[in-house]
Amino acid sequence: MPLAPADGSDADAGELTPAARAATAGPVEASAPQSSVAAARAPTQSATGNEAMSTIAGIGVLLVNLGTPDAAEPKAVRRYLQEFLTDRRVIENDTLIWKLVLNGVILPLRSRRRARDYQKIWNREKNESPLKTFTRSQAEKLAGILEPLGKHVMIDWAMRYGNPSIVSRLEALVARGCDRILIMPLYPQYAAATTATVCDEVFRFLLRQRRQPAVRIMPAYYDDPYYIEVLSSSLKAELKALPFAPDAIIASYHGVPQDYVRKGDPYERQCVRTTELLRAQLKLDDSSKLILTYQSRFGRAKWLKPYTIDTVKALAKKGVKNLAVITPGFAADCLETLEEIAVENAHVFKRYGGQNFVAIPCLNDSEAGMLMIWQLAMRELKGWV
Repeated sequence: MPLAPADGSDADAGELTPAARAATAGPVEASAPQSSVAAARAPTQSATGNEAMSTIAGIGVLLVNLGTPDAAEPKAVRRYLQEFLTDRRVIENDTLIWKLVLNGVILPLRSRRRARDYQKIWNREKNESPLKTFTRSQAEKLAGILEPLGKHVMIDWAMRYGNPSIVSRLEALVARGCDRILIMPLYPQYAAATTATVCDEVFRFLLRQRRQPAVRIMPAYYDDPYYIEVLSSSLKAELKALPFAPDAIIASYHGVPQDYVRKGDPYERQCVRTTELLRAQLKLDDSSKLILTYQSRFGRAKWLKPYTIDTVKALAKKGVKNLAVITPGFAADCLETLEEIAVENAHVFKRYGGQNFVAIPCLNDSEAGMLMIWQLAMRELKGWV
């Protein structure tokens, strides 16, 4: 049966609830009244005279995503992959054999293949990957939303791997006078291979500082009400615009090795919870209508199951003709969503009998996505602004 909103109406598809719409009305003013902003901007009097001087220290907000190569060509991709795959948080079994395989087999072969994949999705106008384009735009739009708080609140963005690096942007924020910095890893679900490695890089920077800024790290937001609501509203809007109704929806998350979860990583549990909350928000009682899967498996180790590509293939072989895939674990579209899901998985689905396949865009820098990022930022900035 084609999937449709449980209430039988499309009238509110893609729209935020009244509570969420109210939250967007004068967003910054609602959390930081103009009077308090004006007071924060007011200069203090010099102890030795009437000349006013500002003593407001800067507050930095740094959006962080995973990373991207500098170019869609093998040399740049190899440089990026080497930084990524030599991180002990990503590959924990860092043995001599692994290093030999990495440098002798994986990097030479995977760099060329990944370069071809990046060329399919590359933003040729800006000569950069879509992930970099979207992350920059998210930072610029957040800066505009937070502008009424004052010029002392500064927004920047960085990549854990590749450029701009976390260290380079932290150095820039400190140089601009920030003595308090909020780090916002744009990973809804916590994993040691994502959020923790961002923290590692931040802490390595702090170790080298004599005068350290105060730092806050935004926690995972897998069950945040605004996150769930904007996922739901965005999905409804995308489904309403389709020329077909999907028979099922897959919620695909980036996979991790099962061993990491056994060691205590909460990632799987948080993915499950996000899916449960999204299913409830969509009023889907049947779990087969919103199926949780994991993608991007790498190597021979056992990763979290079910695998996305196996599920896509199985659904097509069972007679499912119309399929939509949403990727709730990605804050911005990237190689894993634009090529792996939208191209590779679509090809598999149609090869085994499926007809219509759609990859739902990530929240990116959309109005709904920026509402979520603003809400998260204001929550974590409490007491500073």
